[in-house]
Amino acid sequence: MSIKKLLPLFFACLVTFSIHAQIGGNNTFEFLNLPISARVAALGGNVISAKDNDLNVTLTNPALLTDSMDNNMALSYVNYFADINYGYVAYAKKIKNMGIMSGGIQYLDYGKFKRVDEFGNIYGTFKASDMSINLSYANSVFDSNLVVGATLKTIYSQMETYYSWGSAVDLGAVYTRPAKKFAVGFVVKNIGYQWKPYTVGNYEKLPFEMQIGFTKQPKHVPFRLSVTYENLERWDLTYTDPNNPASTKDPLTGKSIKQSKFKKYGDEFMRHIVIGGEFLITKNFFLRGGYNYQRRKELGIIEKKGMSGFSFGFGLKIYKLHVSYARSVYHLAGASNNFSVSFDINNFYSRKTSAGSTQ
Repeated sequence: MSIKKLLPLFFACLVTFSIHAQIGGNNTFEFLNLPISARVAALGGNVISAKDNDLNVTLTNPALLTDSMDNNMALSYVNYFADINYGYVAYAKKIKNMGIMSGGIQYLDYGKFKRVDEFGNIYGTFKASDMSINLSYANSVFDSNLVVGATLKTIYSQMETYYSWGSAVDLGAVYTRPAKKFAVGFVVKNIGYQWKPYTVGNYEKLPFEMQIGFTKQPKHVPFRLSVTYENLERWDLTYTDPNNPASTKDPLTGKSIKQSKFKKYGDEFMRHIVIGGEFLITKNFFLRGGYNYQRRKELGIIEKKGMSGFSFGFGLKIYKLHVSYARSVYHLAGASNNFSVSFDINNFYSRKTSAGSTQ
């Protein structure tokens, strides 16, 4: 399929759905946006342009699927807060002359809760969980440097006796310049609908979002920088707590506090930016770090922000496994720990040639 025929179809899919600017907390199935891959978590929580042989990263952008992931498997696990845990498992397979596909399951377990009535009487326990079954496809178009992809999600959520299900589609594209060690990515996430609401008639919107980002490794420098701009569909991501609004007057003089327009613009702009960097220590060992400005502004305590918004981790190739770890600091109260493993199944068995020898 030519690029001229594909682009109209790509944008037609976008306008088929009602697009509204939304931020976290206004939608259902918010678990879809949690950073699962340890590499992604270490780089600030979002990377959509890191195009290499890492199946775990493809959950952020289906266009990151490559032919080199044929017969690869990836697993991720996150020890979140309290008793909450979530993870991801995926498998990829190349289709001859048709691109590559992957199937995966994303889940979130909220743990066990006590069933208590309004008088404090306990009547056993119950669980709550979310799950998304994903099917992704990617292929190059126009030339080998441009790849487009899509992920179809079937989403199910259950909380006590309430349950809901829906479906969504992610559409993505990645353009690379291998000689320049540069890649730019674009993705539209969670275009979909809640087919069955938790309560009758109470339909909720999915966390629709548009993102763009790039990854660049300077020449002769063992460092790779990734920058992602989130929420293209909405400019102002600030939130004002109605119980604690910002002061507009000086408490001593009573005069109005003038806010710098440049400072306000800078704050609103930075809330869209996620920055991550990878130090390529050796071909088998990577150190990673990231910064998420919005996370720091919204979850950091004014008096003592600490490391809120920062994340770090490493990647290591051990034998035939690629192992990654990340620690993301959300708040002074704690941080999350992400673990990821990926491997090529072909490396665990030998193939015989037509001559009978192994390779």
